[in-house]
Amino acid sequence: MSAILSAEHRPASRRRLVAEIALVLLLSLGASALWSVLQFVDLNTREAPIGEQQVALNPTRSDRAWLDLLYQLTGVFLDLVPVALVIWLLWRARRPHLGALGVDFTRPWRDGASGTALVLVIGVPGLALYFAGRAMGLTVDVVPSPLDAQWFTVPVLLLSALRAGLTEEVIVIGYLFERLRRLGWGTWQIIVSAALLRGVYHLYQGVPAMIGNIAMGLLFGWLYARTGRLLPLIVAHTLIDVAVFIGYPWAYASFPGLFGS
Repeated sequence: MSAILSAEHRPASRRRLVAEIALVLLLSLGASALWSVLQFVDLNTREAPIGEQQVALNPTRSDRAWLDLLYQLTGVFLDLVPVALVIWLLWRARRPHLGALGVDFTRPWRDGASGTALVLVIGVPGLALYFAGRAMGLTVDVVPSPLDAQWFTVPVLLLSALRAGLTEEVIVIGYLFERLRRLGWGTWQIIVSAALLRGVYHLYQGVPAMIGNIAMGLLFGWLYARTGRLLPLIVAHTLIDVAVFIGYPWAYASFPGLFGS
């Protein structure tokens, strides 16, 4: 019995960890990166330049409201399953249960304030990069869905923003940092690798978007390595996506000339 218990509690082998990381990524943002590369190739092999092409942001899934809502909610639920899997894999029996992910809920107000401050650091340069990419014809025209499409449009967009913040930061930062450290990777190896992954799964928007997200990933990775706290990054990412999903459609409809539409 003691031999069985020791085997069950033996640290995971390197091969097992690599397989686990591959499976988690292929069930989540690794798969998104593959699709993003294919979409980028698709956009760049068409007759029209990439700057003249469009990508829909949060499009409707059905012309029937009740079915569209079910589509949207199911999509959010399924995207959060890999987050639940990561939490299951890194859950600790002792408090803080999510300490391996850099989450302990001991200072929520301070984490929230730090995340809000990060929005200004990232959001303004990100917007400038988008406009620069559009001006140079290197970024697709990201067309948002109107906010008044359905009664549930705004609540679902808020939920989608939270989904993106949780999925990307829990997996790309919290999970990868913990697992890659166990594999013996150095801090900057992890930071750069995670940032590159973040950039690739945004490549479908164009090279400037990829560069901007790599820069965001480098900053987030550095902050996490320095503070060990994930909540500020989740807050920042969620608020940025709230601005993109809700503020951008409003600006797009109110100032069409600014967006070249």
